[in-house]
Amino acid sequence: MDAGTQSRRGTNTVDSLGDAASKTTPPGYRPEWIRLPQNGQRCQHCGLSRSALNQLILGNPANNGRPVVVSFCLRQRGSRTGIRLVSYDSLKAYIESNREGVAAI
Repeated sequence: MDAGTQSRRGTNTVDSLGDAASKTTPPGYRPEWIRLPQNGQRCQHCGLSRSALNQLILGNPANNGRPVVVSFCLRQRGSRTGIRLVSYDSLKAYIESNREGVAAI
């Protein structure tokens, strides 16, 4: 498969750098956990930046040290770094609870 082409099943695409992060998601698909986007990019599920998500998932003065969205760090034993996974349901619930009313047109 060449870079920038779609697989035969139509579920994954690969950009020019071979990055698997550019996967397409089927309609109606709802993940249980999502990864933080790379620096300078926005989350493909909610549109928030990495720093905005960090404000929600990590304890800081803005949230009195209590994260408002559930997340955890998945790492191998003895490793100092890992993959931060964010609960999609928790993130969606937080966004829904803070949305402002939208006037009907």
